[in-house]
Amino acid sequence: MFSRSALSRGAQLAARRQGCSQLAQRRGYAAAASSAPSALTYDTAEVAGIKVATRDSHGPTTKLAVVAKAGTRYQPVPGLTVGLEEFAFKNTTKRSALRIVREAELLGGQLLAYHTREALVIEASFLREDLPYFTELLAEVISETKYTTFEFHEDVERVMKVKQSKLAHDVSALALDSAHSVAFHRGLGASLYPTSSTPLKRLNEYTIAAYASAAYSKPNIALIGDGAATTALHKWTEQFFKNVRATKPEGVKLYTEPTAYYGGETRISHTGGNSLVIAFPGSSFNAFKPEVAVLAALLGGQPNVKWSSGFTLLSKAAASTGVAASGTNLAYSDAGLLAIQITGAADSVRAAGAEAVKALKGIAEGTVSKEDLTKAIAKAKFDALEGSQSGVSTLLSAGSGIIHTGKPFQIAETVQSINGVTADKLKTTAKSLIDGKASVAAVGDLHALPFAEELGLKV
Repeated sequence: MFSRSALSRGAQLAARRQGCSQLAQRRGYAAAASSAPSALTYDTAEVAGIKVATRDSHGPTTKLAVVAKAGTRYQPVPGLTVGLEEFAFKNTTKRSALRIVREAELLGGQLLAYHTREALVIEASFLREDLPYFTELLAEVISETKYTTFEFHEDVERVMKVKQSKLAHDVSALALDSAHSVAFHRGLGASLYPTSSTPLKRLNEYTIAAYASAAYSKPNIALIGDGAATTALHKWTEQFFKNVRATKPEGVKLYTEPTAYYGGETRISHTGGNSLVIAFPGSSFNAFKPEVAVLAALLGGQPNVKWSSGFTLLSKAAASTGVAASGTNLAYSDAGLLAIQITGAADSVRAAGAEAVKALKGIAEGTVSKEDLTKAIAKAKFDALEGSQSGVSTLLSAGSGIIHTGKPFQIAETVQSINGVTADKLKTTAKSLIDGKASVAAVGDLHALPFAEELGLKV
């Protein structure tokens, strides 16, 4: 049998080992935390006339995307951005659409095309060792797609009609689109998808091909790699992207007017539901306003912890009225929109809308507690850092920053500025929004949904 003293010495040794292990683990966490900012940044360079940004997480998979300055704000004709998106990964001069699908599936890759108001993104996700194939594929898609008549009528046009029909029944999307329209008019005010009433007479395979020649030119795109070695991506970019059009054609003019904020009110009768959007000038990529980020976090909407109504002002209003509510800053290159969106039964939306404006006025009067402000700052920092990690939003934000400002959005600077937000700064920002012009869009039962004036807003 072991002696009592032996057991005691063994226990002491085990405790010392456990303590050393925990200390090393804590040091490891500290080292990881201290290196976090560098892990969130991209290495940028110009390769073969194309702006390339790379971030290597040394993982087994890679995301690669071409981000083009070709969102709906830049299209000279409605529907061109959606048409160009739908032509992605169709027949090229080298490969059929079927071959592209089969090859991607054999390699375990995923292909994706989508657009925002400012960007069109052609993206591939794949195993790290397949970087050469997918770099070549993306270069082929943007420079050698055929834009055939039969694909336009059988695929592109058909899908566009389906999306138009879907949008017509989505009151939340209609309300947000309408809020952008009254806020910015043209450019950022253009609908994210053509509505069922939008005339598409000038949309065909020829106008889409012409738009592509400008959208996919070298000055208009950025190549973003997440999970790829910088030297490897530069090597394959040099080889495969050298034939991409070097300049925009003179005959194709994109809409490039700078954004101006107007404000106003619009109301659309709809039988498919009720949605109300109350929006104000927000924070942009070019001129980041940390107070707006904290204000959006304080307004919130969805609780962060299960079984809790949440600390945010909109989550409390939603819990008492039974609606879905959210507060978000929609950031663009030269403008932003701080949007409060409420969806639900008409009378409940009306009541929640009044509560939302009351809450915003309360912030402007300085009624926010120190605890809620601390929570909002922490939430704003978390949202910013989470959005900078690997994922679709990371590629989009990095690419959008490069094509509009020449450099990726710097998350470290953002977090540092959020730390500097005080109660007085938040109060001043909220007061300037309430005193200025709002953009209000109501979709649904207009007999019950409120007017901006009834909510105490200026339009």
